Amino acid sequence: MSHPETRRDATVEQLHGREIADPYRWLEDPDSAETGAWVAAQNAASRAHLDALASREWFQATMSAIVAMPRAGTPARIGERYLVSRNDGTQQQDQWYVADSLEELRSGGRLLLDPNTFSQDGTASLAWYDESRDGSLLAYQVSEGGSDWTTIRVRDVATGQDLDDVLTKVKFSAATWLPDGSFLYVHFPTEGEGRGTEAAALPAGRLRRHVLGTPQAQDPVVWELPEEPRVIPEPELSHDGRWLVLHFSEGTSEKNRLWAYPVRTEHGTSTLGEPLKVVDETRAAFRFVRSQDDRLLLHTDLDAPLGRVVRVDLSGPAPSGRVDDLELVDVVGESDAALDAITAAADELLTVHLVDAQPRITRHGLDGSELGRVDVTGGSVVALRGKAGRDEVLLGLTSVTSRVTPYRLLLPSGEVAVVDGLAPEAPGGAPAWEPPEVSVERRRATSKDGTEVPYFLVRRADVELDEPRPTLLYGYGGFNIAVLADFRPTFAGWLSAGGVLAIANLRGGSEYGADWHDAGRLHRKQNVFDDFAAVGDHLVADAVTTPAQLALHGGSNGGLLVGATMLQRPDLAAVALPAVGVLDMLRFHLFTIGAAWISDYGSPEDPEMFETLLAYSPLHNVRAGQAYPATLVLTGDHDDRVVPAHSFKFTAELQRAQGGDAPVLARIETSTGHGLGKPASVIAAETADLLAFAAEHTGLVPS
Repeated sequence: MSHPETRRDATVEQLHGREIADPYRWLEDPDSAETGAWVAAQNAASRAHLDALASREWFQATMSAIVAMPRAGTPARIGERYLVSRNDGTQQQDQWYVADSLEELRSGGRLLLDPNTFSQDGTASLAWYDESRDGSLLAYQVSEGGSDWTTIRVRDVATGQDLDDVLTKVKFSAATWLPDGSFLYVHFPTEGEGRGTEAAALPAGRLRRHVLGTPQAQDPVVWELPEEPRVIPEPELSHDGRWLVLHFSEGTSEKNRLWAYPVRTEHGTSTLGEPLKVVDETRAAFRFVRSQDDRLLLHTDLDAPLGRVVRVDLSGPAPSGRVDDLELVDVVGESDAALDAITAAADELLTVHLVDAQPRITRHGLDGSELGRVDVTGGSVVALRGKAGRDEVLLGLTSVTSRVTPYRLLLPSGEVAVVDGLAPEAPGGAPAWEPPEVSVERRRATSKDGTEVPYFLVRRADVELDEPRPTLLYGYGGFNIAVLADFRPTFAGWLSAGGVLAIANLRGGSEYGADWHDAGRLHRKQNVFDDFAAVGDHLVADAVTTPAQLALHGGSNGGLLVGATMLQRPDLAAVALPAVGVLDMLRFHLFTIGAAWISDYGSPEDPEMFETLLAYSPLHNVRAGQAYPATLVLTGDHDDRVVPAHSFKFTAELQRAQGGDAPVLARIETSTGHGLGKPASVIAAETADLLAFAAEHTGLVPS
């Protein structure tokens, strides 16, 4: 098919002795009239194609029904109250209700926050919230148009009214409340004029302290490293209010420094003492779990790639900051599976290990003794809400066709039960979409270097594998993030249509510990693409599907995965669906938060890493005249994490080079970002387009 023409200019730069052409660099300017016209032309072309697809109407109806399912999230304990998100299916954004007990919450509770009132079109959303130590106040963050930039406001939980405090220029931050009722947050000196459309590199952030009722301009800086803009602090206060633990690392690296500030609260004022530099080098990951007087419990992968919990005593001489000088005592030792998450509650620890990418939840005493397993059902733990000193843990689990099943674990009895009755009734009676029964298998492919690559194979229970079927292969493979069999509207819609779903556990993720992550980053990033292709080949070899029936999908780092794999193996699949992808590997570090990803990708400014990046960078490996799969590139104009220029430039280059008849289209959503807070109607329409495109070019007829 014909595609919109894209102007090419003569931009060329010298990088490490090579001439690198960048003819679409003008598309990096999100505010130019020419970029705006290009976006409009691309959307017009893709809209015409997508609207004509045979299954588009079916998928729109199905996805609208899926996002309209009445639902509730996992409740949270805030002080002596409970808070939960819910949606009766008619709201663009979930609403938040509060009550004095779970029983009262089942009966409805009181509306505390309604993000649907944040904007007229539903594009403003609740990005995060943090309750004060007594639960009387809620610092909540509002994102506009899916931007990572947020505004912090403070709501009185009892009255439902906001205080006068409004904090701007906030990004990648929690509100960490101190015992005196002030809180810490990460502030940046500028947020740009575009509130999400700007592409400039992010400057260094500062940890500031806000006292309620005072102007933000008076907030003192508690911590900053202006010479290290890639470092963003993450503070956490111990349950007894005695220690402020500060984690900070370079970008997204798991290897971090950890400081502990003693906190003294007298006469209603909290004072931070000089920090103890517990870990002042980046050799391993150290995450705070809880304190025991002058001892800290930490989750670390030091000498334990699958993870362990250790104790460090701060009552003696000040630590040197050197890892080798730490006297660490094992509390929960390294096991046979990756330690994925941990929380403290009462006088216990609750651990989540991934056993072949499936959760195993265990109770431990503070001495590490095993107290028993927690018997719950679900493919992924999406919420683990406990607090030291509290006698309950609230858990949320999902599966590929079930959003969230909330559980309540009581301690020390270990009694666990589903928290039912939180979701509202569907208006007009029964919900329009019923989750199908599914079959979930574990299978294994062999990658290019002989490494075994596991994956989930999921299908509707009545869909037999007696012949090859249209199949959606999903992957991510990076940043120490595990990909599990959890709920995503895309998965639910594809399975409902009768398609087969494969979810790959690629190197670069955290499914099998730190070594698995390390095997898929920096100079070893090619392993991830080889793993993905190996799973695709295995699906074909096992007659689950054929290349003509296979679609590749992934978002963000997964968009890079799809882009690189489709170029290296254009024969592998019929469809490529890269969403909000990192596709220009020579310039990713120059935009917004992109420099933070150097920990996984390496720096293009390093001559050796430059060669590695150039070898797989999707934008730079498109071959003119090659027949590529049918491709739908998805992005949002307010994506200020992976700026849309990645997708714009890749689309233009692929359209120019396409040597086959398959379409190359771009779907560019307006007033949405990297995925945060999308309105329900936008999710339904976007997913319907994606799945209808995949179905059209893999031969899936919804049934």
